[in-house]
Amino acid sequence: MSVPPVVALSVFYEGVLQAALRQFFRRAWLEIEPAPSTRPDRPLTIESIVDPSTLRISWGGTTYTLRMPGRVTFTPHQIRMAHAIVAVISARYRAIQDPELAAERGELFRGPIEDRYVGAFFDERPYTAGGSETGVDRIASIIEMLRVAALSTYENRPISTGVLVLGGAYDPCRPELAPPMTRASSHMTALSSIKSFYRLADGVRTVFLADVDGRLLDIIDIDRWSRQLCPDAILDVPGAQVYQPHARATLEQHSVCVVLSPSREIKVFAEGAEAFAFHGAAWHLLDLKAKYEVWADAVGNPLLALRLFQTALDLADAREGALFAVLRDPVDAVPRLIAPADRLDLCDTSESPGSGTISRREIFHMLEGRTATDLDPSVLFSLASLDGAIVVDGDGRLLAAGAILRHPPDEEIEQGGIIEGARTTAAMTASKFGPVLKVSEDGEITFYDRERVWDI
Repeated sequence: MSVPPVVALSVFYEGVLQAALRQFFRRAWLEIEPAPSTRPDRPLTIESIVDPSTLRISWGGTTYTLRMPGRVTFTPHQIRMAHAIVAVISARYRAIQDPELAAERGELFRGPIEDRYVGAFFDERPYTAGGSETGVDRIASIIEMLRVAALSTYENRPISTGVLVLGGAYDPCRPELAPPMTRASSHMTALSSIKSFYRLADGVRTVFLADVDGRLLDIIDIDRWSRQLCPDAILDVPGAQVYQPHARATLEQHSVCVVLSPSREIKVFAEGAEAFAFHGAAWHLLDLKAKYEVWADAVGNPLLALRLFQTALDLADAREGALFAVLRDPVDAVPRLIAPADRLDLCDTSESPGSGTISRREIFHMLEGRTATDLDPSVLFSLASLDGAIVVDGDGRLLAAGAILRHPPDEEIEQGGIIEGARTTAAMTASKFGPVLKVSEDGEITFYDRERVWDI
């Protein structure tokens, strides 16, 4: 027996909704509760609930409930992401049921739907049911342009580039460039067909400047431009050093900066921070401010928390693996985690004077009595990139660098044995003694504190 088209369409988009919720809310439990409904045509909506750890979405006769584990609650960015997902799926569902609307809004079906979730996060108006529905999602269009660029090369070299999309019609750093002069400018997506287009802005030092409608205004040095726009701005949220100008450039005008990095990762900056990253074949909502606050609270030392978090972001951007452990009780933890030869608080007596044998302690003795916060950031970066872990106490005092952490025998075998990689296993073990940041070579950062707390 054939399935009615309306039912098949509903089933398909319910699958799309479930996939989106699982992708962007990986730590939350998804419960699906089909039930008879007095309104089978009930639109896709987010219900208002009091519990901050629960998010409920209703559609027809089905309720989708997301529950965060333990004491974790949904952040404002996560709630905003849920609204963006609902807006995009609702718009596509309406359009596909109305042939005239589908013909008018063909742009809605271009590119991966995940790109449109990101676009709607910043502006839902192109997906609303009112008169604004004829609008075009400029952020999603630029992401699509960068996806194509990521699959291309210029003179056998990977392409990197970027676009700063303003929230207005003119460049605030060059107000003399009046809007009437820009109306003849072409849209970014049209200009991308020019072979040499991407060579004009590398995405790191220089980016294209576009107005709110996506029309090209200029090519700018992002550091100079952002400092001219916000000369005294201090970013509230840490970010990789090389991309801090991109974050600073989005502090005004509701601007959004989209970058294809040299590592072929798509980064989206807004509100003074990196908001999204596309890597590992998936979009990730970073929510850096909320995650940094959780990390800083666990560390208990604001300067140390900032320095380690900042270094982890720089290492992730450089695709360097690392491990940082902050011990709450060094007296108990150090003998259990660190071999005597790796401890910076012990004298090395393994080699007698004049033996002619040189060990790495000849180098690491320079770190004795130092703290992670008094080292230059570039020096801490280099130390952290060594095989092994950086271990500090709550005051930031260096206890070990490049150390291969021990795994106590009674804690090694749990639930059938260790199935994770060596760095992950070390992070999980060390997190029993204090907060730990693990940086993977694929660019992912994970925070452990007796359990896996969050990922970036």
